Amino acid sequence: MNSMKSLKVGLLGIGTVGGGTYAVLTRNQEQISRRAGRKIEVVKVADRNLELAKKLTNGQVEVTDDVFSVVTDPNIDVVVELIGGYTLAKDVVLKAIEHGKHVVTANKALIATHGNEIFAAAKAKGVIVAFEAGVAGGIPIIKALREGLVANKIEWIAGIINGTTNFILTEMRDKGLAFADVLGEAQRLGYAEADPTFDVEGIDAAHKLMIMAAIGFGIPMQFDKVYTEGITKLETKDIRYAEELGYRVKLLGITKHSDNGIEIRVHPALIPEKRLIANVDGAMNAVIVKGDAVGPTLYYGAGAGAEPTGSSVIADLVDVARMQNTSIEERVPYLAYHDTTATANTPILPIGEISTAYYLRMRALDKPGVLAEVTKILGDRQISIDAMMQKEPQDGETEADIVILTHITVEKNMNAAIQAIEALPAIDGAVVKLRMEELNK
Repeated sequence: MNSMKSLKVGLLGIGTVGGGTYAVLTRNQEQISRRAGRKIEVVKVADRNLELAKKLTNGQVEVTDDVFSVVTDPNIDVVVELIGGYTLAKDVVLKAIEHGKHVVTANKALIATHGNEIFAAAKAKGVIVAFEAGVAGGIPIIKALREGLVANKIEWIAGIINGTTNFILTEMRDKGLAFADVLGEAQRLGYAEADPTFDVEGIDAAHKLMIMAAIGFGIPMQFDKVYTEGITKLETKDIRYAEELGYRVKLLGITKHSDNGIEIRVHPALIPEKRLIANVDGAMNAVIVKGDAVGPTLYYGAGAGAEPTGSSVIADLVDVARMQNTSIEERVPYLAYHDTTATANTPILPIGEISTAYYLRMRALDKPGVLAEVTKILGDRQISIDAMMQKEPQDGETEADIVILTHITVEKNMNAAIQAIEALPAIDGAVVKLRMEELNK
């Protein structure tokens, strides 16, 4: 085994994930080498912070602040890109491929937006691009989808794939606090960035969902077609009412294959509290994959953090070590399919065309006949009601909250019904609409 030459790694970025990768690789060097069939060693590290890079590598490896000197170094076999973002990262990855280097990245934004171009370049050069660490941190969900479930027709994938928003929603539920208050706390604790837009508006989750949809359904990256809605407008009241009806509110990434196309959407959703995934709290991640042969399978674990994400980076490095000398035809394809001619043009459905169930909350005058008007509007559009809850008006108030759960319908029909309900004289203000997912079949 040891006669094979070691796999020489250039590490770009030794921040949280880079530091975790380096620590785990160093600590578990012996087991990892035995599993890979050869030694995997970091020989060069690039980071803007040279002092930090020297400190974390203990003077054991060459450090530089020039990422391009790493990707063009003839001594390096594989480049680990942990810079993040779109611009520099894209240039660096394409340059590494051009120089015949394999690439391991944790950059979901890069793969979801520029993946088509990157994979085409890699294929032309015969190099591997691996990105397990880009989706759900330490959970090996990409390998599960691409290899473990390869026998299955994937029917749907649903996940809690952003730890920041899951932490915020868990706190809102546990403490009854408003979104803005919990966001401040999440920032103080380091769960949320100073600019939390990527997380709280669902963009980070959408990047990860696009990657999973591409692998599950054999379609190219089309990030602009992912419907994305965050948690900033969620009210504590709806989290509480959902709870009373037996549901939890989670920011869900869900992608489904239906007869008329593929749904790819990120938004808050009510999930029955008895589902395992409804009980995934704090910053943890979980993904359910439903295959036709295997049924629903659940993957749970840390979706971020230094060593969990480092664990996935190293798993990819081991794959490179094992497969480096194989031909492209013998390798696991980047996005699971060698041939996507049959699936590449499957349409992505606009949000108005998706089918799901709904939670509606409205403020209504507390007088006879209002409910009858509302149910008639729904009935006229073939929207059937699953459950209804009416809250008594508080002292001195003349209005009450009405909550309705519907059965599955098409979103555009639901939107038309809501418009008609909002036009009723007895209804005050806008109707709150949340989607509901049973996740059971």
